[in-house]
Amino acid sequence: MKLSKIALSLGLAFMTTAALSAVTLDGRTLTQEEAWAAANGEEVRIAPEAMKHLADSHSLVMTAARQGVEIYGLTVGVGLNKDHKLFDASGELTDVARQASIDFNRNILRSHSVGYGPSLDPKIVRLSMVIRLNTLLTGRAGVQPYVAELYKTFLNEGITPVIPSRGSIGDADITLASHVGAAMMGEWKVTVDGREMPAAQALKAKNIKPLVPQGKDGLGILSTNSVGMAMTMNAVKTMRQAVDVTPVVFGLTLEGMNGNVAPFLAQTVNSHPLPGLQKAAENFRTTLEGSYLWEKNARRPLQDPLSFRTTVYTYSEALRALEALDTLVNIQINSSDDNPGVILNAAKDDFEKTQVAQYFVDGKDLKGAIIPSANFEPLPIAIAAQRATLALAHVAHNCVQRTIRMDEDRFSGLPRYLTADSNKNGHNFGATEDTMVSIYAENVDLANPVSMDGSPVEGNIEDTASNLPRVAERLQRASSNILDLYSMELLHATQAVDLRRAREDGVKLSQKTEALYKAYRAKVPFVDHDRIFSDDLANGIELLKGWK
Repeated sequence: MKLSKIALSLGLAFMTTAALSAVTLDGRTLTQEEAWAAANGEEVRIAPEAMKHLADSHSLVMTAARQGVEIYGLTVGVGLNKDHKLFDASGELTDVARQASIDFNRNILRSHSVGYGPSLDPKIVRLSMVIRLNTLLTGRAGVQPYVAELYKTFLNEGITPVIPSRGSIGDADITLASHVGAAMMGEWKVTVDGREMPAAQALKAKNIKPLVPQGKDGLGILSTNSVGMAMTMNAVKTMRQAVDVTPVVFGLTLEGMNGNVAPFLAQTVNSHPLPGLQKAAENFRTTLEGSYLWEKNARRPLQDPLSFRTTVYTYSEALRALEALDTLVNIQINSSDDNPGVILNAAKDDFEKTQVAQYFVDGKDLKGAIIPSANFEPLPIAIAAQRATLALAHVAHNCVQRTIRMDEDRFSGLPRYLTADSNKNGHNFGATEDTMVSIYAENVDLANPVSMDGSPVEGNIEDTASNLPRVAERLQRASSNILDLYSMELLHATQAVDLRRAREDGVKLSQKTEALYKAYRAKVPFVDHDRIFSDDLANGIELLKGWK
């Protein structure tokens, strides 16, 4: 009896844990952490109230079509073809009209599947699907409920459409996201358990009914920025890690240099109350608690080179840029970027104006509006991501200059190029500066804005672009480069600490910098003779990627 109770208790505990680990989407409250969890394999569920909202939205769209309302992508074409009526939708939808809608939706998904180049990482594709499913649940797209069910099923069954990485200009990823719809129809390609196969084969194996797209399904699937947003979230994740490790890397370098804490004292930054500066300075002070740098040292210069003194500013701006981008990402993944937008029970502001009144639909049980919009425009996110990339270029600049200053004996008070006594005839760190400068040059290039690069398309109707996927790719590379540069800085900083400890008493590191120092030394030994440094740099990068 006791054993059965224990088994039942364990079973309930397992079920409770499983329930808690599932990600439930409602179109309003998705966090970036939850989106990543779903992309990484957590079960995806749809809140019942969100599914009802989506179903009602679809019903409103079809009611409008029956009433002969002109709806972009449903009763009329898209782009330059918006002047083409797809079918006569007055009165009840006939079989002919319904078939015309199906044909149109299939064709729009096929014709827009023109992405090319290397395939995106399946995790990025899955993340984009989580984002799009959540934004569909706002009800603004007006797709049939089975579309949402397919997104959920694909995610939970591990069916990942193959999406090429290139071809989007950023005002909706129409040439990339369309591949998801193609796969849902049983066309194109997917990956399952790491193996690529025809979508039709995967659907058959999982007993999944292919999508028969109609109404606003095609436009709802392809007219989204979810691919660019997934790439942006990936870049944000890498940038956050780079920004998070900045205080401890800089702290260890400052200890190796026997540098000054003066630039980030509370008294100093309070005299220049720029937004975020106090927080950045506090992070540095906290990181260096217990360090020998807080004790007066006769060998310490009054002021350090500017790359040391101004690091609190470059770090502060990176923090602010990350926070601003974070805020916009959280809004974007929980709101609609659909055109036209379907709004149940829409407020009738300016309804007395006939231009506005034409967008409203009154059905038997449902009321709302279907309004053309520019909500597919992700420019605020693109500009914020560009600002973040620019901030990282300054972070990179200070990192490179700090490291080179450590190599110079007149600044560090240590042997030139931080050369050990046992390596007096060697080269030591002279050449590492070249690699660092080359990566810094790349970050300068990546900081150049690309959101304005575009040309009119679709018969000059679509004459602006944000290039969000390109912007996100640049931020990702720039963020990754910071970790690469920090690995090189650690190679120098730990060497400087060891050399200083051999020459001076009382060189005590803070608890946080000592932890990083020991973890690094467990992977990368002191440089007592010239050696190949490539593995050392790779080991440092791996350490920093996971450092908390």
